[in-house]
Amino acid sequence: MDLPLTADTMTRTTPELPRYSRRWDTDTASLPEARDAVADLLARVRPTPSARAVQDAQLVASELVTNALKHAPGPFTLHMEVVLEPTALRISVTDSSPRPPRHRPPNPERVGGHGLRLVSLLCGSLEVTPLGRGKRVTASVALA
Repeated sequence: MDLPLTADTMTRTTPELPRYSRRWDTDTASLPEARDAVADLLARVRPTPSARAVQDAQLVASELVTNALKHAPGPFTLHMEVVLEPTALRISVTDSSPRPPRHRPPNPERVGGHGLRLVSLLCGSLEVTPLGRGKRVTASVALA
């Protein structure tokens, strides 16, 4: 049986790319939950990202969530989505502080304050978007 080619039969739908969103209050936030969410999300990506790419993405998500917990009052949101060309995981944390994160000079004797530098080294891009109430920090981690 031959089917006529029409606009309906010619339309292709591409599978939706994996996404994740979670909103936390500062007293309910869980860094292990954020890292697990990265691993769960990337387990659905084909071809499967390398273990190194998953670990890098987990570290970036963990650092961005930690910064929101330490420096912003009120709730925050973690949003992640896989993007194509180039294949990457876009990680965004929206929080209630209007102050942008700041790079601190390297100091091997200082405990803490190195997270943003790590994020910058692991990401293809890092951007801060001011919002009406707070900001969104977005990083992209290459998966291929």
